[in-house]
Amino acid sequence: MKPKAVIIGAGFGGLSCAVTLAVKGWEVTVLERQEQPGGKLQRVEAGGYMFDRGPSTITMPHAFRSLYELAGTRMEKYVQLYELEPRTRNVFADGKTVDFSRNTGAMQEQIAAYSSRDAARYPEFLAEAAQLYRLSEKQFLNRLLLSWRDKLSPSLARDLLRTRPFVSLHALLLRYFSHPNTLAMLGRYATYVGSSPYLAPSIFAMLGHVEIMEGVYGVRGGTYELIRGLTALARELGVQLVTGTEVTRISVVSGAVEGVDTAQGFYPAATVIAGGDVLSMNRMLLPEADRPRMTNRRIEAYEPSLSGLITLAGVPRTYAGLLHHTVFFPEHYEQEFKDIFEHKRPPQQPAVYVCHSGYSEPGLAPPGGSNLFILANAPYLSPACDWSEEASEYGERVLSVLEGHGITGLSGADVLQRYTPQDISADTLAHRGAIYGISSNSVRQTFFRPANRSKDVKGLWYVGGTTHPGGGTPVVSLSGRLVGEFIAGLR
Repeated sequence: MKPKAVIIGAGFGGLSCAVTLAVKGWEVTVLERQEQPGGKLQRVEAGGYMFDRGPSTITMPHAFRSLYELAGTRMEKYVQLYELEPRTRNVFADGKTVDFSRNTGAMQEQIAAYSSRDAARYPEFLAEAAQLYRLSEKQFLNRLLLSWRDKLSPSLARDLLRTRPFVSLHALLLRYFSHPNTLAMLGRYATYVGSSPYLAPSIFAMLGHVEIMEGVYGVRGGTYELIRGLTALARELGVQLVTGTEVTRISVVSGAVEGVDTAQGFYPAATVIAGGDVLSMNRMLLPEADRPRMTNRRIEAYEPSLSGLITLAGVPRTYAGLLHHTVFFPEHYEQEFKDIFEHKRPPQQPAVYVCHSGYSEPGLAPPGGSNLFILANAPYLSPACDWSEEASEYGERVLSVLEGHGITGLSGADVLQRYTPQDISADTLAHRGAIYGISSNSVRQTFFRPANRSKDVKGLWYVGGTTHPGGGTPVVSLSGRLVGEFIAGLR
């Protein structure tokens, strides 16, 4: 008889875990409360425009490809990636522009347009970023840290010290660069894990190597095709995927999981993997008596990550200034993170990110049109910000930033939809509307995240951005595979 597992949530973590367990011979059921799989990544089609509402910058393709190889097939049968070169356009308040490129000489030439000193130091920074990535791959990205013995191993301690955990990303960048433009465009990597470059540890400089040297990829047909590919693979392996079904309780008897309750009935299983936010899963699905080491007080002690205001704009025109990925930086970048993390308010001068997937695939918008996914960072939910009042004002502020850079006509778009932190919380049950789980604004929350295995309930596991190894689409996928392989190895 096959061992049985129930997975809560059909995001990247849940689907990756489902594929892994199914390959290992398990009977797997995935329960998703939304009508479509994908978690925070959802497909939106309106007025002839196609949008991906959710993750859009895809790196580390091996994190996805390895799942197909595990199943004895090729990813290209299900989904096609293409490398973007240039990777991302960075537009600064002084009018200067840097297009990220694998070509180090081309990068130095662009940086030299505003700082010859920063340009000269750029290769040294890349070398350190590559070293940090290698350390991260070795010690954090490809292994679970389930016990204190794992966390206190001599090799892990040695390599952790080599990452300079108590040096912030911004402080590390200051060792190489001095110009605000360079500090902002490389400091932005902290936001990939929902954090502040002025607080997050320096290890996130590794994302400079990941993005610039390893590559940024588009997905043929839109990023949601990654979900469709994993869903198709899972079903071929026998995974039962049930959408529109919300888990209301994780059933625990004598300290061990026995299944989950839903409005449609009970799903028995001695192994349950929660693919949503660890903090939400505990708070909403487990009585506090069943989780003595994950109390409500401890849940509230974790600092959530950034949230965001998302605007989907379908515009009947094109823009010469936009690539597939474009970021517009404010004059004073640090103030954005003070507004968000200290004052819990939308920033007055936000950086604005635009994904125009139609730049690479014109068929994603009507002829002569643009499908723009616009993201501005925002605070996680708190009493300091009422999104019923703030959404319109902050949304207009974001559009005004783009108007100032020549991205005009957005107010008269064919399609204009906004998606707030309140919506993110309601749709995905993300704790306090945080996109990336908990922040990485401290050493503890970066390197010692909530565990993948419940300390309170036998048979209960967690995958996703809140737990190890962290946030970001490929890393969450790695989380699902690591947990699946570990669980299967226990049998």
